[in-house]
Amino acid sequence: MREFCTKWWKRIATVDMLFIGVLTLLASLFASWLKQFPGFSLFGALIIALLIGMIIQFPIRSAYVGSNDGRKAGVKDAAGLISNKLLRLGIILLGFKLNLAVLFTQGIKCLPIAAVVVTLTIIVCYAIARKLGVDPMLAILTAGGTGICGAAAVMGLAGSIKVPEDKQDEKDNDVTMAVAIVALWYCVRVAGDRARPAGRHDQGPAGITAGASLHEIAHAVAGGDAFGAVDIAAIMKLSRVLMLVFAAIIIAIWWEKKHSEVQNTGKKTVAFPWFMLGFIGASIIGTFVPLIASITPQLVDFAYIVLGMAMAALGINVNFKAIASKGKKPMLASFLTSILLMCFAAGVAMLFF
Repeated sequence: MREFCTKWWKRIATVDMLFIGVLTLLASLFASWLKQFPGFSLFGALIIALLIGMIIQFPIRSAYVGSNDGRKAGVKDAAGLISNKLLRLGIILLGFKLNLAVLFTQGIKCLPIAAVVVTLTIIVCYAIARKLGVDPMLAILTAGGTGICGAAAVMGLAGSIKVPEDKQDEKDNDVTMAVAIVALWYCVRVAGDRARPAGRHDQGPAGITAGASLHEIAHAVAGGDAFGAVDIAAIMKLSRVLMLVFAAIIIAIWWEKKHSEVQNTGKKTVAFPWFMLGFIGASIIGTFVPLIASITPQLVDFAYIVLGMAMAALGINVNFKAIASKGKKPMLASFLTSILLMCFAAGVAMLFF
């Protein structure tokens, strides 16, 4: 235990960790402030934080790192640790916004639709991406983000997949790429929905379609608002968020059996996403403990600040050449799947609502 604590203290208690920690916190706070303005609201705080991280990596390299190899390694380790650990903490805290009482009462019809939509979308998007020659890691992350809830889903699924140490940089690049891909198409979708006149559509099906086919909760709410169906859109969207728990567990098991490159020493283990149990625990507490329920908005805001730090840290370590060379095919796969998802969601909504 003492050796474990000493090892982690040496990684955390460094000037580089303090420097990157402060920078990612400022990036996250600035992104949260910036999202309130027109145009930026389409992207959301997490995507803005990622973009800020990608931008500030250049002054970090020139003004702070320079030719110092030790400092370069320290910055890379600090950003990697922040993106990895704060990702899990942020996902756990995000559970406070998932009101289970609402889901299992008002949203009871939405849950089976969410399960079918998420399952089919992930399978179809992954299959298309693989047919196009996309690597399995990037294909499953893009599929998960397309099918569940955008950036948060990509990060949540990434936390349930084990890779060797020498593949961690590649994984981080894939996470960044998948986040950027799902964000791009759904910013376009939301912009299109908001440009339509409200009140010309049946509110129930329109809200279900928005909640079942848009990723971020802010996007689903914006899409539902365009049709005067905010409530049903939000409930449908939260139903898909709940599916993240099951998807993370299933994909962790599937990845270990089909694609894991981690060397096993003895008994075979799966990278079970334990933080998803924290997500469910936070949902239960936020739903049934009155004191916590009263401060849920503040806890969710804090969750997005923590996730924003993780996103900014991802941006600091991103490899632009890797993204440029690998991004076109998964983007096409996500685009095609997004069209199919929107059509399927609209059809289901018309049938059941």
